[in-house]
Amino acid sequence: MYYVYILRCRGGTLYTGYTPDLGRRMAAHCAGTGAKYTRSHPPEEIEALWRTEEKTDAMRLEYAVKKRLTRAEKLGLIAAPERLWELLPGLEPEKFQHVPGVTLASLRGD
Repeated sequence: MYYVYILRCRGGTLYTGYTPDLGRRMAAHCAGTGAKYTRSHPPEEIEALWRTEEKTDAMRLEYAVKKRLTRAEKLGLIAAPERLWELLPGLEPEKFQHVPGVTLASLRGD
């Protein structure tokens, strides 16, 4: 299983990534050992999360969110994750499942 996520980071910025191990990746982001961007902009919360079975599908979704969507569209996607197919036509809806309710605190066990 692979996860594609949008993080809200310090300063209200957004970061999109993918991982096969969500807990480990979020721990790395929070510890400052994840992506270069999250070292200087620590994550505050997971704003949106999808899962898929194939790495290539996760990579395709991550790239599309990062490169094809504006900040306003990303915020719209966070507010209404079901709009993914409307905002990113060409992705196969059956390959991605939105995962609601996952927070950084829940991954830490808080």
